[in-house]
Amino acid sequence: MLKRFMRRTGQMAVLTLLTVAFAGAAVAQSTDPVEGRDYTRIDPPTKTSGDGIEVVEVFGYSCSHCAHFQPLVSEWKKKLPADVKFEYLPAAFGGVWEVYARVFYTAQTMGVLDKTHDALFEALHTERRPISKIEDLADFYAEHGVDKAQFLSTLDSFPVNAKVAEARDRAAAWNIEGTPTMVVAGKYRVMAPPQERGGFKGMLEIVDRLIARERAAKSKPAVE
Repeated sequence: MLKRFMRRTGQMAVLTLLTVAFAGAAVAQSTDPVEGRDYTRIDPPTKTSGDGIEVVEVFGYSCSHCAHFQPLVSEWKKKLPADVKFEYLPAAFGGVWEVYARVFYTAQTMGVLDKTHDALFEALHTERRPISKIEDLADFYAEHGVDKAQFLSTLDSFPVNAKVAEARDRAAAWNIEGTPTMVVAGKYRVMAPPQERGGFKGMLEIVDRLIARERAAKSKPAVE
């Protein structure tokens, strides 16, 4: 009887270990991003520059969802590993979207983007300031130490015009339909899932997993 009990106990232990193993595998599979649910594959993929993993957020200052997303992105990008190259890309859909895209690249060109990016979201969506006309925007940047005349001349300069045109072409190549959208490695387009699957936090988790996927693919030896 003792032998039978020990044999049965051993069988139960094996079954328990197998159950745990299968459960672990199921969890691993469930956290792997699923095409069509968590992201859309960009076809054809666009070429990225450098050896790092490119991550781009396509956004608009006039977009309230982007304003809600920005604090999360701001904290998230501080913790990115050195091999991840993050950048913002303003959506130049036309109208006020293009005006704000010009404003973004003007601030970038003048070296004041870091201190004005979050501040403009705050002014528009928290303080509800009516900042949409060129003169209003020039006044806003003047509050942050930017020369108003230089701001206005840079807004319609050749470098800014070129960057806006490039942003428009990149967004079109990725078939951007709304903001905020994250693009990973020129291959994957990610938008926020429903709240029950994490919302904006879930979106960044998906991006993190796609980054890990790209990193793993880069580390694989080339097949001769």
